[in-house]
Amino acid sequence: MTAGITGYGSYIPRLRLSRQAVAQANAWYAPQFAGRKGTRSMTNWDEDSITMAVAAARDCLGAGDDRGHIRSVQLVSSTLPFAERLNAGVVCEALTLDDGVEALDMGGSPSAALSAVIGAMDRVNARDGDALVIATDHRKTRPASSQELDYGDGAAALSIGRDNVIAEYLGGATITVDFVDHFRMAGEEIDYHWEERWVRDEGIGKIGPRAIARALQSAGVDAGSVDHFIFPTTFSRMDAQLAKACGIRAEAVADSLAATVGETGTPHALLMLAAVLERAQPGQHILLAQFGGGAQAIVLRVTPAIAAFRPARGVSGWLARGVEEKNYTKFLSFKEQLRLERGMRGEQDRKTALSTAYRHRAALLGLVAGRCEVTGTVHFPPSRISYDQGKPLQDTQKPHKLAERRGQVLSWSAESLSFHRAPPHQYGQVDFEGGGRILMEFTDVAKGDVASGTEVEMVFRIKDIDELRGFTRYFWKATPVASSAAHTASKE
Repeated sequence: MTAGITGYGSYIPRLRLSRQAVAQANAWYAPQFAGRKGTRSMTNWDEDSITMAVAAARDCLGAGDDRGHIRSVQLVSSTLPFAERLNAGVVCEALTLDDGVEALDMGGSPSAALSAVIGAMDRVNARDGDALVIATDHRKTRPASSQELDYGDGAAALSIGRDNVIAEYLGGATITVDFVDHFRMAGEEIDYHWEERWVRDEGIGKIGPRAIARALQSAGVDAGSVDHFIFPTTFSRMDAQLAKACGIRAEAVADSLAATVGETGTPHALLMLAAVLERAQPGQHILLAQFGGGAQAIVLRVTPAIAAFRPARGVSGWLARGVEEKNYTKFLSFKEQLRLERGMRGEQDRKTALSTAYRHRAALLGLVAGRCEVTGTVHFPPSRISYDQGKPLQDTQKPHKLAERRGQVLSWSAESLSFHRAPPHQYGQVDFEGGGRILMEFTDVAKGDVASGTEVEMVFRIKDIDELRGFTRYFWKATPVASSAAHTASKE
């Protein structure tokens, strides 16, 4: 069988910035945004494109330890944190993939995600093993701009393979045109956007239909047979206008998630696809189109295997756990666009020993402990020596993965004496299912969320930032499981 989509996953940060809060904070300067409603997703301070990519991939792959079928990983983003380091390599380590996996960073255009999907199809058809495509973006915007309200943070992932295909790839098309609707020069952090009417009429309105028509022709599908039309855009009703111009039924236009999440950039077409696949039925046709650097479109057909697959949480699950954030200065601080006073306790040198990080990369990035084969005791970090039953045992530990195991809080503390980017600093001892105890930080928590006995799950996050040298260090943190997160949302 030819390659197709075998699984899907997504990630939407827990925090949802109130657009009204942004409008009110900037009303003295930009009163035109007073009527904006809804929310947009925003990352916690310890999230970036890499951490969101890991979360989306885990949502796609599930909690199992067997990920040996993944033989290639393509990480697609316009906001990868490292310009000179394989970002996809960090993701592979966090997912504890085999070191023989081919990993690649991609970017440069919002349509790069669709290019990666098509490329993954070719890879899988040409060799054994499955491919994993992850798209993610963590963009900065200028305060009091329309993009600040329109954008959102998020990630999506697709697994591509030949077995248990849930959506067949029927065909696609690409039109490459240097039509510049927005750009960002190397070294800059914020995009520059051109005039909306020009982009609508000369860009999307003329280039988009050409790509869609060619994709439908390649797939042998009539426009009227499209059941789900996905087109990410920040322009009001542009998706409906494009559908009408292409002969696609109005009811086929997919929810853009604008009211709750915003437009997430490179991953948004795949994020919308993940939402569509949650409710898609066998035999339905899905058309994804993306504008940027020209236009691109692909056509999929849902198979009966769709009934057998469910992501770990899915778009609906991430939406359900959202918590509205009304503090605009917190948003600016978390985006590193507002530097708050840190005091002397925030002046430590945070240099990372790269040699130590390499030697212990499985423990640090993969949260891999050691289980003693003699006693069954779990040790973290793993070592050659196990101290059990009052005597040392040497070379008896085997790798024991903890990231997909839940734990319980044994003891905890919340303190504001030391510097922390989201005070109070909450941490405590966590006991893992099956053994193992680690002193861990808690993240995505509000007052009252953590207590002795609270059930927690692990999330991959930023541990520390070395601002002097420009290096980000990653580790795992504990957060209350979904039921606790939902309870927080209801309380707030």
